[in-house]
Amino acid sequence: MAPVVVIAKHDSATNSKAIGNELKLKELRFANDDVLTDMFQTAKGSVSPFALANVSKENVANVRVVVDKALLSDSTGNIAFHPLTSSHTVFVSAATLQSFLKSVEGLTHVTEMDFTADAGAAAVAKTEKKPSAAAAAAASDEVAGVSKGGIDVSKDVDFPRWYQQVLTRSDMLEYYDVSGCYIVRPLAYFVWQQIQEFFDAGIRSLGVKNCYFPMFVSSKVLEREKDHIEGFAPEVAWVTRAGSTELAEPIAIRPTSETVMYPYFAKWIRSHRDLPLKINQWCSVVRWEFKNPQPFLRTREFLWQEGHCAYMTEKEAMIEVYDVLTLYRRIYEEMLAVPVIEGVKSEKEKFAGGVATTTVEGFIAATGRGIQGATSHYLGQNFSQEKMFNIVVQDPEDSGADRPKHHVHQTSWGLSTRTIGVMVMTHGDDQGLVMPPRVAETQVIIVPCGLTAKHSEEDRRVVSDACLNVEARLRAVGVRAESDLREHYTPGQKFNHWEVRGVPIRVEIGPKDLEKHSVMTARRDTFVRAPVALEGLESSIQLLLMTIQNDMLAKARKTFDDRVKIVLQWNEFVPVLNSKCLALIPWCEREVCEDQIKTRSSRDSLGDEPEDEKAPSMGAKSLCLPSKQPTNPPIVHGETKCIQCGENAKRYALFGRSY
Repeated sequence: MAPVVVIAKHDSATNSKAIGNELKLKELRFANDDVLTDMFQTAKGSVSPFALANVSKENVANVRVVVDKALLSDSTGNIAFHPLTSSHTVFVSAATLQSFLKSVEGLTHVTEMDFTADAGAAAVAKTEKKPSAAAAAAASDEVAGVSKGGIDVSKDVDFPRWYQQVLTRSDMLEYYDVSGCYIVRPLAYFVWQQIQEFFDAGIRSLGVKNCYFPMFVSSKVLEREKDHIEGFAPEVAWVTRAGSTELAEPIAIRPTSETVMYPYFAKWIRSHRDLPLKINQWCSVVRWEFKNPQPFLRTREFLWQEGHCAYMTEKEAMIEVYDVLTLYRRIYEEMLAVPVIEGVKSEKEKFAGGVATTTVEGFIAATGRGIQGATSHYLGQNFSQEKMFNIVVQDPEDSGADRPKHHVHQTSWGLSTRTIGVMVMTHGDDQGLVMPPRVAETQVIIVPCGLTAKHSEEDRRVVSDACLNVEARLRAVGVRAESDLREHYTPGQKFNHWEVRGVPIRVEIGPKDLEKHSVMTARRDTFVRAPVALEGLESSIQLLLMTIQNDMLAKARKTFDDRVKIVLQWNEFVPVLNSKCLALIPWCEREVCEDQIKTRSSRDSLGDEPEDEKAPSMGAKSLCLPSKQPTNPPIVHGETKCIQCGENAKRYALFGRSY
């Protein structure tokens, strides 16, 4: 066995096949836990170059080390590594890293690789067609370091890097020194607050009240729900020590709160008069993701809300499930201008321990991947059974002395800060964020323009006062407006600054505008500029904000609709996925068929090339069974066949590659 240690930048496109070719090794795959523990004395999530110091002299000679050239040539600063545990981060220079590798006694196989070149060659080979002129120009600009409004990579050329740059350069997010965790900065947190206000008002109208439960879960309680928690088990974080003292019993940090809440449901619900019980909490949860963390999409800690309710009947519970799902759809469509498809998850994809999971599914056009937006679950009586949490009341319909016990019907539903990532991916462009007005912290930025060296200080004061006057007028009618009166910045630099941050409207005011009793507006979503009269400015700006919000949703909806294809033959399925679309297929709804679709579509996509474990899967999965079913052609029961296995199709299902 020849272990291979790859040391690369987090955004480099490492490819196991390219590495194998370089080292003349075949079929490289991730090391198992035994190799990490026995040879490197480390564990998944904590692997770093420093683990090489733990390898014995007799084994280190067999180790191959591959170092990313981009890492060694990066002049932006020090390199962040976990020393020997993922709970700490250290920073070293490229020179220190090279010095360390030379110091490892017996380590002789160290290779430098240009992953940028490998990624480019792989992309060319895979597409087997010349890039468009626009893509070639964008790639050329990126190499040359040309800045596009603060973002120096095109969304269409390198989507992961574009996403990272947009989040950090717009001041939405900052990377933290614990891997997989991020700082949500005010610009992004404002979006979350707007979502909170909207959703809180919605659930209060349904009779739901907010509360808060502790984040800690005892191992005893967690074990009681082992079937449900099995899917979360690899991601559960445990507290094992307080200071220098080992805890008598490890305590888990909640990955979700069923196990935290439901013992107290059993305590609080003693009679049918205690029903319905409807509570929600806003909190953070921890799921120790090891594979490919992405800001807002897959993080080790994230903010969310989780609602948990108990009812006497299934009918009442199901009404609430769909009422909440409607609120989720409205958050995406009315606030974030992101279209979604409502539906039900397959048996394989539904919430563990639940009876049914309803969902809103989004779509990221730049990658052609679906993304789960939010879910609302009907749990049935699974959690209220005696062997679980024994949440029971006496049946009010029975008047006998020994009235039978009735297990309550339960629901749970959740929405997270993933919403922010979906919004950024949907609307952002090569200049940065494009913010929907309803959730933009700054809806209008006012910039003084047209001032030259010929203008006097009095001229400048008049323009500045006009900016502040317009700001005050807009704020008075509820528009979130700011004036950028910073000195020593040109209007162009200010335009750049606010374009990256996605402010929906820019208002430009200069001496000539004031002579005409007007201002100039520029839309961030379309860059269309138009003069607006100072008289009635408030209503004009409010109308423009509403127009931008509606136009953004309409544009995103058209893109989504155009990229959902009805597929009636298997030989059309993978080509549709490869064209960055989702597929609506007649489907039998069998779990074994779903597994076959994922395996078969991945194999057909990759051919003989091994799948990159760090990248999202190339196989298709079921996203949902849409509530609104296609009618052209309709499913004819007993006649329409599943396109994969040939069994009778029950409904159309939405399949696609996903995050």
